[in-house]
Amino acid sequence: MCLMSRFFCFSSLLLLSAVGQQTGPNVVQATVCSHWGAPTDKSLIQDGDVIIGGLFNLYHIPSTVDEDYTKKPHYEPCTGLELEPLKYSYAMVFAVEEINRNNTLLPGVKLGYRILDSCFLYPWALQGAMSLVGGDTHSCGLPVPMIIGAASSTTSIMMSSTLGPLYVPVISYLSSCPCLSDRLKYPNFFRTIPSDVYQAWAMAQLAIRFHWTWIGAVVANNDYGQLKEIFGKGVCLEFIETLKTETIVTDAKRAALTIQASTARVILIFCWYTEVKKLLLELAKRNVTDRQFLASEAWSTSDDLLQDQTISKVTNGVLGVAIRSSTIPGFENYLRSLHPIRRPNDVFLREFWQKEFGCSPLSSYFSSSLIPRSEYLTNVSASSTDNVPPQKISPPLCSGTESLENVENHFTDTSQLRVAYNVYLAVYAAAHALHSLLSCNTHTCTFQKNIKHIEVKTSINLLQQLNKVNITTPHGERFYFQGADIAAMYDLVNWQKQPEGQLKLVLVGRVDGFNLHLNESAVQWSSGSSQVPFSVCSESCPPGTRKANRKGEPLCCFDCIPCTEGEISNETGEEICPKFDTNLCCKLSLILCVSLLDFLSFNETLGITLTTVAASGVVVTTAVFVLFFCNRQTPMVRANNSELSFLLLLSLKLCFLCSLVFIGRPSVWSCRFQQAAFGISFVLCVSCLLVKTLVVLAVFRSARPGAETLMKWFGPVQQRGSVFLFTCIQVIICATWLSISPPAPRRDLGFQGSKVTLECAMDSLVGFSLVLGYIGLLACTCLLLAFLARNLPDNFNEAKLITFSMLIFCAVWVAFVPAYVSSPGKYVVAVEVFAILASSYGLLLCIFAPKCFIILLRPEKNTKKQLMAR
Repeated sequence: MCLMSRFFCFSSLLLLSAVGQQTGPNVVQATVCSHWGAPTDKSLIQDGDVIIGGLFNLYHIPSTVDEDYTKKPHYEPCTGLELEPLKYSYAMVFAVEEINRNNTLLPGVKLGYRILDSCFLYPWALQGAMSLVGGDTHSCGLPVPMIIGAASSTTSIMMSSTLGPLYVPVISYLSSCPCLSDRLKYPNFFRTIPSDVYQAWAMAQLAIRFHWTWIGAVVANNDYGQLKEIFGKGVCLEFIETLKTETIVTDAKRAALTIQASTARVILIFCWYTEVKKLLLELAKRNVTDRQFLASEAWSTSDDLLQDQTISKVTNGVLGVAIRSSTIPGFENYLRSLHPIRRPNDVFLREFWQKEFGCSPLSSYFSSSLIPRSEYLTNVSASSTDNVPPQKISPPLCSGTESLENVENHFTDTSQLRVAYNVYLAVYAAAHALHSLLSCNTHTCTFQKNIKHIEVKTSINLLQQLNKVNITTPHGERFYFQGADIAAMYDLVNWQKQPEGQLKLVLVGRVDGFNLHLNESAVQWSSGSSQVPFSVCSESCPPGTRKANRKGEPLCCFDCIPCTEGEISNETGEEICPKFDTNLCCKLSLILCVSLLDFLSFNETLGITLTTVAASGVVVTTAVFVLFFCNRQTPMVRANNSELSFLLLLSLKLCFLCSLVFIGRPSVWSCRFQQAAFGISFVLCVSCLLVKTLVVLAVFRSARPGAETLMKWFGPVQQRGSVFLFTCIQVIICATWLSISPPAPRRDLGFQGSKVTLECAMDSLVGFSLVLGYIGLLACTCLLLAFLARNLPDNFNEAKLITFSMLIFCAVWVAFVPAYVSSPGKYVVAVEVFAILASSYGLLLCIFAPKCFIILLRPEKNTKKQLMAR
């Protein structure tokens, strides 16, 4: 075994030399192969028949400046005790003690452990692994058959590569790099944390779910951050910044400036929590609070970040993937029962005790009857010579009454165990593999008791047993390895601001393999609201257009260009416009050819022109109405029933307005309303003119001898009644038509080119013909009567004006018929609107323009004498 230790020392030097070629010569210069057996560094040891090794980052080297860690000697002391990793190590101790109390698992075999600190440094971790596997060089003691560790993917790669030829299993609780799933390169590697493949998939699904197509990424500059395919199709990275532990200050400043200048609203951070803190502090200095952060499991549950008020304005709303939480029954009581009296050789517990209570635990031993003073001093001198760093000022002695029962901190908090539970599972996996290895394969032999150690030559069999592990934990959870990995299970957590201002970790979902479950309504975003952040480079192209990629930019950045003639795009975000297929559109029914629907729109030039003309008509008619109302007592207005003039102006305004109903996308109600409004408005208008013409004829006829009684039939009441009667007939025609066979919107496929016309189809031409025919009948009658009255001997004969207006009216609508029949597509509607506007303007100008001219410019002619003169 001593020869074996020398082999491990030599092989570690070779590997560290290879590492030095990548990280710098100073690492190699500082590397020393010291004695492997005795625990020269701080360690936690429990003897047993079989010893399991453990590597944890229990300490760190404090750093407040931007310094190169490769220039630090690896033997520089670590002074900062980490409470979370300390809890992980005691989870391993608890699991070992629980197994030793189990009469069915490894009966007659006592498990021991040897736990070392790796101080977040790769050389120290590798040296510790060699020390564990090589055994004690002082006494050529027992090597460990397997190691629980390490806490980083890079360290696990180094350990697995070094120990692989010796078939020593490495079970990691925190190394998640997908590269470690390669069984050809790392056949001795196992882990109780899922591969980052699943974490990356979960983050990609979150981005796709919330339509975040444009994000930024900050990743660790090591094996943990090497995720080349973290996002699939449809999600692009605006930038990728890397953070390196050795130059974290300058890296964090550079990444913060990049985030501040970016257009991406969602930022993925895939780094260790100590590096993330530096970055968040830089963002807080720059007041960058409008970004939504996606957190990896390495920092999504960090209490150090969660409780830091200086960065809370930046981290509010963080959405992250976290190692699934669990509980270990009895573990909290175990932690709170820890005391230096019961663990006199536990150097980690003594230092934690001193840090927590501010006193040295020596006094509690002096006054304790649990251990003799001489024995305690012997134990302390043996275990603390190299382990306890010299103190400039010795702390006061403890009273012996200190206890963790009422202490609340990261160490005693077991409400959501994540990494600690992974360590717990790793120990049970190791125990079951040992149990299977040490059991007999036949029914005739008994369990091998009194085993002293496992020889290295049996490590191959131990690896085989680990691959076969399929157990149920004491708490009812099924556990097994799939190659190097376990079944992927994550929590989805959200950092939510509480009323008192602090951030709280809230569980909002979970990930089971490739199944993501998220309660979206429970998520609080960075804005503090439930409104999902918007992060895209280019918005999705609407129907009728397609994507056109911008040269030299990611696929998520594009322009939207209209489909060319003969192509169709009926969905949002189309990359190509397929050729138009009439038969396909017929089969698709209501969803066909959405992007090629053609109708007279308010947004196109023709629609805008017609709308402007109609609006102008309404304005002019209103102006004339106001002018007539202000001059309603003048002879010009009072002549020939001013009430009919005002009613005529009102009907003309309705004619102009009804033309607007024909413009825009046809709907069921617009199709029904437009023809009815058109028919009734024009009948009202023509009825007023017809009654006016009849009144003119009656006035002059009554002037003849014997015809005095004729005007009794054309008084104001009869005039209003006539207009009402003529209009009611049209109302009855329209109501009957719309109730029996109303017009309805329909897509006309009988087009030329690639346009599908959306029109109001008239299933009953009879109804439309009756509406137009009735208007035509009234118009022709009015024209005939006005023509007969044109030569009556008045200086101002309104019959002449009516004659000219009705001539224009009839000419427009006679020309309308052939134009309406021959016009294609939406121009059918345009022709009808044009006819309405032209005839309305004809009536307005021919009848009222001369009157307005006299009222405004020739007021001397606006007298009864002038109007009655022959």
